Amino acid sequence: MTAPTTTATATHPLDRLTGEEIELNRAIIVDAGHVSEQTLFALVSLVEPDKRDVISGATDIDRRVRSLIIDRGTGEQTELLVSLTARRVLFARVLDVATEGQAPITMTEYEEAEQMIRNDMTWRAAVAARGITDVETVRICALSAGCFDIPGEAGRRLVRGSSFIQSDPQDNAWAHPLEGLVAYLDLNTGEVVEVVDTDIVPVPQERFDYHLDSWLPEPRTTQKPIEITQPEGASFTLNGDVLDWEKWQVRLGFDPVEGLVLHQISFDDEGERRPIVYRASVAEMVVPYGDPSPVRFWQNYFDAGEYSMGKNTNSLELGCDCLGEIHYSDAVLADDRGHAHTITNAICIHEEDVGILFKHTDEFTGAVDVRRNRRLVISFFITVGNYDYGFYWYLYLDGTLELECKATGIVYTAAYGDEAQRQRWSSPLGDEGLGMPFHQHMFCARLDMQVDGIANAVDEQEAVRVPFGEDNPYGNAFTRKLTRLTAEGGRTADGEAGRVWHIVNPDKPNRHGFPVGYELRVPDEPTMMAAEDSSISKRAGFGSKHMWLTHFDADERFPSGTYRTRTPVRAPSRSGSSSSDRSTVTTSSCGRHSR
Repeated sequence: MTAPTTTATATHPLDRLTGEEIELNRAIIVDAGHVSEQTLFALVSLVEPDKRDVISGATDIDRRVRSLIIDRGTGEQTELLVSLTARRVLFARVLDVATEGQAPITMTEYEEAEQMIRNDMTWRAAVAARGITDVETVRICALSAGCFDIPGEAGRRLVRGSSFIQSDPQDNAWAHPLEGLVAYLDLNTGEVVEVVDTDIVPVPQERFDYHLDSWLPEPRTTQKPIEITQPEGASFTLNGDVLDWEKWQVRLGFDPVEGLVLHQISFDDEGERRPIVYRASVAEMVVPYGDPSPVRFWQNYFDAGEYSMGKNTNSLELGCDCLGEIHYSDAVLADDRGHAHTITNAICIHEEDVGILFKHTDEFTGAVDVRRNRRLVISFFITVGNYDYGFYWYLYLDGTLELECKATGIVYTAAYGDEAQRQRWSSPLGDEGLGMPFHQHMFCARLDMQVDGIANAVDEQEAVRVPFGEDNPYGNAFTRKLTRLTAEGGRTADGEAGRVWHIVNPDKPNRHGFPVGYELRVPDEPTMMAAEDSSISKRAGFGSKHMWLTHFDADERFPSGTYRTRTPVRAPSRSGSSSSDRSTVTTSSCGRHSR
């Protein structure tokens, strides 16, 4: 195969990869001899140029692509850097999977794993012992295995398969777990290396149907229509990847791991284009479970790093996922064979009215002033196994930038033969021993800040009480405390102190003499609940704090490392070195505690 002589050319260094570029990348790798019939492309992503070059407007930037491929014959995983500009492989290296981690689980592997486990005779015997005669009704969810000091597992490409019964296509498989049974599968060899078979628990039978056509009671008929119309069209414009709305400007990106990426977020302040964030994304999401059972202790999923959120993006539907004057943007990614694949309507863009922005009634004159608020919504939705997640970036008229992460779908379930154990480790569902094991959803938003320039700093602000004294004789006084964070490291939110962080530009004072900046607010939710020395706490160290301050490092785009599948434990984040006058990155961790 020879690389094509022409291809679509990006007009900006941060433009998303086109289908033609993805095909060119594959052709270059094929021509270099790295591809066989057994090769899977686990990752194909744009290598973003040095941000100083991008900001300066450099025009001679090499267009590069990073790929991670799996040779299913040998098990080798090879990282390649390709120059689309020079049309050649710049380097290729084989990963040390025992120490560096592994490629994300591909859709091909995920789909094949079910049948591989279903063919295993030990697993079949365990299923039969539970009274199941038709193995085709057993749905197997092959999930990332985590990384533990289990003999014989180091370096293997393992998944662990839990089983559920789905008696017909309408049935909710998650309502019928086949408890006490997990198969450990080597994806490279197709071998079931172990079947964990503990106590046999009756399979819960209540269907918990959620499909609308089978829902009982009948859907409501009391709701009158709400129609959202914009007769003159939307207020935003999208030119290529550049989105403009009400003084805001943002460049859209899309990554196979992170999904939606926002680049070069800026605001027009009376004719001056002021940068705020160079790059924003949800860089990781981890879902640690709290049931220590032999069949569940390993359940800790990195939905970005192990499953690739971008690849699991939904194709959205008008009138259902989004309302109003909608604009959609497709996402073009590489499939498991390295070919271009389009996810239609991957990104949804629309405006929403969000009530009152300002209102005041002058008690002296009776005059009333009201300003309505609206926001621009940029969103995408993913499905990973039983859960669905929506990621919504909001831009407001007053300059506020907000991220909302929505968790929906179906909870992961377990069946408990002992009611005391069900109460201790789960939220009960129904009357047949079904439960939702306690777990967390921890989202990590990475913000590469650029508040009026690259050199930013972070000030921590807290509300503090003033003790009784000469300057506070009645004890009513309170004030604020500002602390410049001068070293890299993590901090926790504190609702009692109203703790927030100001990302500021020390060289740009506002008219009051304070440095210009943006305030970062993170919900004061529980941090990682697993033991500090546990595997998941070390692999997902970002979850131990609500906010991390680090210097920018192009090799640290992901808070738990570049490759998270079967990754050995690693430090949560480096700390200790000075953070002043450096390009500042904050990673904010917030989560939902499901209990």
